[in-house]
Amino acid sequence: MVFKCQEDSFLKQFKTKIVSSEFATLDWTNSDGQVQTLKGFNVICEDTILFPEGGGQPCDYGTLDGFSVRNVQRKGTTAVHFVESAQSFDAGMEVLLILDFQRRLDHMQQHSGQHLITALFDREFKYDTTSWSLGSSTSYIQLNTPHLISRESLDLIERQANDLIREGREVSVLLVDPEVAQEFQDARAPRGLPKDHEGLARVVRIEGIESNMCCGTHVTNLSQLQCVKLLYAEKVKTNINVHFVVGERVLTKLGEVFHREQQLTQALKGGPAQHLDLLQKLQQNVKSTRKSFQQLLKDFATAEAERLEDLPKKERPKYFCLHRRDGIEVDFINTFLRLAPEEIFYFLTVSEGVSAGSSAKGHMVLRGDPEIVQQLGPQFLDLLEGKGNGKEGSFQGKINNLAKLQDCQELLEAQFKPKKIVEAAAATQPASAS
Repeated sequence: MVFKCQEDSFLKQFKTKIVSSEFATLDWTNSDGQVQTLKGFNVICEDTILFPEGGGQPCDYGTLDGFSVRNVQRKGTTAVHFVESAQSFDAGMEVLLILDFQRRLDHMQQHSGQHLITALFDREFKYDTTSWSLGSSTSYIQLNTPHLISRESLDLIERQANDLIREGREVSVLLVDPEVAQEFQDARAPRGLPKDHEGLARVVRIEGIESNMCCGTHVTNLSQLQCVKLLYAEKVKTNINVHFVVGERVLTKLGEVFHREQQLTQALKGGPAQHLDLLQKLQQNVKSTRKSFQQLLKDFATAEAERLEDLPKKERPKYFCLHRRDGIEVDFINTFLRLAPEEIFYFLTVSEGVSAGSSAKGHMVLRGDPEIVQQLGPQFLDLLEGKGNGKEGSFQGKINNLAKLQDCQELLEAQFKPKKIVEAAAATQPASAS
């Protein structure tokens, strides 16, 4: 069946009658990216101006008698509309469909633009388009070639496409019989007809350029595309994806790029022509600063280790904790442990968090008595939400939450609390009644 939307892609309102209405639910992703389950009805009408998803083109949105149509899917020769409504619709009742035309126009521009780009790559380079994707902000075609496409080749196709848009070539839709070879012989059919297809097939023709079998909605003249911009090409396995925008998306993309350019100008304190040089200088400064910072950390680690080493053995602590929250620099721990006295038990962490109660990621190391290390290591990792392992008096792992760092230190303190103090404390407790 050919739907009304396929007969006239610019029809914005349409009266039709209800065929059936059944209760249904739909998982809907809202503008915030959250998925919610909507309740409504799957409604089939005698005809529709809302395009059901197919041919790489997403479905249309709109309203049915004022109720939101959130999804449209083709099922055989019918289009099933999910209508968000608390009430059903009686068979035979007349309803008004209203199309979200801005969404339709965007999809038409991208889809007709894809046909044009595909045809030009085939004409110029003999590259077949094996698939395409209409994304929410950009789209791409997949070309059956392993050779990366240069910027010069992209510019050539882009220039030819925009020349044809300025000429205003006609875009028409013909209905042909797939069984009649004479009618169907010049129509490109990358996907072939669906298994449940019935009746005539639609062929979209761009005047003097190509004919392509397609179920989607299209502009009627290339001038309605406004313009085409080929963004870039990337190699994906043995194919090449060419990313592009058409029509209103070109203006949107230009606005986004210009806004970022203004932000960079303000941040870098220099005009667009200077952005690259200023960014490279900034990267060099960051690299130099980072190198200096790493050296300072090593110097600090050395100083801390030497301070412990200089203490008389009788004054050295049984355990020592040191926590740095100015970056995950494991070299700091390695430098410290290489120079620190062996007989002390060490609990060391480095993290990118600014406070002990943060959930920042980091690294933890225990070193000392093997029995105590193996006892406390897994407990500390559990408290700090980390993963790791240990051997021969050393335990280390990656941690994800410093909120319970104090709990770890209390466990460590309890481990090294003098036994005589514990026994004395127990002796002072009153005897239990017998």
